[in-house]
Amino acid sequence: MNRAIVIHGHFYQPPRENPWLESVEVQDSASPHHDWNDRVTAECYAPNTAARRVDEDNKVLDIVNNFEKISFNVGPTLCAWLARERPDVYAKMVEADRASVAARDGHGNAIAQVYNHMIMPLASRRDKVTQVRWGLDDFRARFGREPEGLWLPETAVDNESLEVLAEAGVRFTILAPHQAARLRPLGAAAWEAVDAIDPSRAYLWRGPRGLSLAIFFYDGPISRAIAFESLLDRAEHVVAWLEAAFSDQRAWPQLVHCATDGETYGHHRRFGEMALAAAVQQVEAAGTATLTNYGAFLAAHPPTHEVEIRERTSWSCAHGVERWRSDCGCAVRADRHQRWRAPLREAVDWLRDQIDPFFEARASACLKDPWAARDAYLAVVLDRSEERLEAFFAAHARAPLDAAGRVEARRLLELQRNRLLMYTSCGWFFDEISALEPVQILRYAAMTLQYLDDLGGGRLEEAFIERLAAAPSNIAELRDGAEVYRRLVRPTIVTPSRVVAHYAIAGFREPPDADARVYAYRVRRLDEAREVSDGTSLRVGHVRVSAEMTGETRDAVYAMLHFGGHDFSCGIGPWRDQTSYDVMKADLLGRCARRSVADLVRGLDEYFPGGLASLSHLFLDERRRVLAEVIRATLEKLEATYRRIWEESRKLVHDLREVDAPIPEALALVTRHVLEQQVTNSLERLPELGAIPERVFAAVGEARALGLTLDLSPLRSVVHEAIGRVLDAVAEEPSGERVRRARALIEGARSLDIPHGHWATQNRFFRLWRERRDARDTLRPLATTLGFNLGA
Repeated sequence: MNRAIVIHGHFYQPPRENPWLESVEVQDSASPHHDWNDRVTAECYAPNTAARRVDEDNKVLDIVNNFEKISFNVGPTLCAWLARERPDVYAKMVEADRASVAARDGHGNAIAQVYNHMIMPLASRRDKVTQVRWGLDDFRARFGREPEGLWLPETAVDNESLEVLAEAGVRFTILAPHQAARLRPLGAAAWEAVDAIDPSRAYLWRGPRGLSLAIFFYDGPISRAIAFESLLDRAEHVVAWLEAAFSDQRAWPQLVHCATDGETYGHHRRFGEMALAAAVQQVEAAGTATLTNYGAFLAAHPPTHEVEIRERTSWSCAHGVERWRSDCGCAVRADRHQRWRAPLREAVDWLRDQIDPFFEARASACLKDPWAARDAYLAVVLDRSEERLEAFFAAHARAPLDAAGRVEARRLLELQRNRLLMYTSCGWFFDEISALEPVQILRYAAMTLQYLDDLGGGRLEEAFIERLAAAPSNIAELRDGAEVYRRLVRPTIVTPSRVVAHYAIAGFREPPDADARVYAYRVRRLDEAREVSDGTSLRVGHVRVSAEMTGETRDAVYAMLHFGGHDFSCGIGPWRDQTSYDVMKADLLGRCARRSVADLVRGLDEYFPGGLASLSHLFLDERRRVLAEVIRATLEKLEATYRRIWEESRKLVHDLREVDAPIPEALALVTRHVLEQQVTNSLERLPELGAIPERVFAAVGEARALGLTLDLSPLRSVVHEAIGRVLDAVAEEPSGERVRRARALIEGARSLDIPHGHWATQNRFFRLWRERRDARDTLRPLATTLGFNLGA
């Protein structure tokens, strides 16, 4: 290992979950994907677990997991989302680390990260300790081993942060070369000032009380060229730059290493994961340097020099850490100011300073050490089982707590968790306070305000909003942070009443389970009665709502009136007693049975004077699903009209095309719709049939002859399922006939321009190819169809 190469990827997305629901809602700016986590996963994280190496004809030679070869960290909040939403990708990352541990003498490729990407030099020491502790605990829970290194968000650093890392047992971190201030050989007295340090070795940082850790300063030019220039256009260029960074003038074992956002490989740079896979293969094939990771290199070559850092510096702001607290000029768009950054920072700092004394005083009544309990709380966040809660309270409660005491303790700790999350760095990184990221941290602030109010800590929302008024927006109609909060944050706040409204309204399609999960809440139906009259339906119920985050439980009653379509009125009220509920239920059901809609609506107003919920009170994804069903039902009613118009105008449309005359848009719309429906109806049973009917090719051919393009993307899932089934059949018995059927289906979908998950299909086939070496001659035609060149 006298010449070693490390390629590090910092894979991270900010937490995007609705804080009340603990789920990421649809983000239209990420279209056609559900949200930005989903989009970046499709473009980067998933492709890096199955990266293609291709030949000069773009035929696939191999599929590899890049995480097995590179050093990487995955942000804990991203890991949580992947584990929940894309467990296949998450598992590949964990498997890659295990493989690297086995291959590199116990030193894994994965390193930890500060929990929610807080800018450490701007944090209090207490927050630094918690952020590091949570980052390390999260890593242990996910990767099943002790982390050797830890990534500092934005590589923002000060000596206190390094001290906290060293106290926690972290062995190394990674910084940018300009963050080194002075160095000297170990044992030497004199320091040498440096502008940019030689990145070819590890350096020792010493802190107070004998604390120390190693620092790797990555190669700046190579990292910049990969991230911001065109180096990834060809893998050969990456390899050439890495090899050129070695020097015969160095008499010590040399490390050439680069560090970039992991999203560079596929999201920021399309096909970047393929360039990375090819570069890794070329480095290993050349054999002139060892591809390794930081832990393995450090074990073989401990530091010979000591370093001092430039405090309050980072890798992405020329002004140190000012990007996260001032209008420093670092921006994505030159036409926008960032004068909102400082007031936003000041507002959340003010809120923190109101919360922390209250938390310490209130939590001291039930917890032995509130701050030690906060440091240990991530174990509960990761696993809210009764067993984990028992263990947590056994360790931290002053005395055995009753149910109410446990709820209060959990609410206090959730208050602190959201208080920490509102410091996620991305809230300040970009150009506009109304963008997704600042709005997200304001939502965390709103949740802390809600907890604070519920716990008796005071109603501080208006005072917080007043401070946000000093944060000017770049968008005139939004004006400032106060207006951003009122328009974009306050409407998203969730209460138990809104959870019940969602439960009741969403149940119009089919009755929900007696014990249903509504995002981060459990709703248990204790009673419900129904009445239907002249197309109007009424449901009156009694439910118990439990918050999974805190264990808090409340009873509520509802009356949900559905007039048809998307027309709902729903009253929500607190549970008072059985008699009051029985009276209300009997009265409203009676009014409905008497077929007096006006009287029924008056009854709802009488029993629920606080106002009625409607479709807008559904949480966003369910609201979209309900509207999609309403639209689909409306279109089905019009289907016969569309078909009649098509039948009457079909000859005219073809005649217009034949004489090269434009088809009127109204007729083109009808034609497209009818032909799309013909294809959709014909492919409904495709997974069972396993073959595309000829009438589908005829319909698509007719559309093409008319110069029209059909949108068949909604058929992706059914075609993907059908291909999966024929591949299952091939795996069960790789016969020539089954391979022929699979090829016909895949080639047919391709010829029709129906997206079918080609990437996933290739992955599935390649696993089969590796598992069934005995059947490769039979499988080879299918490999060709799928774009592989797997040799002889």
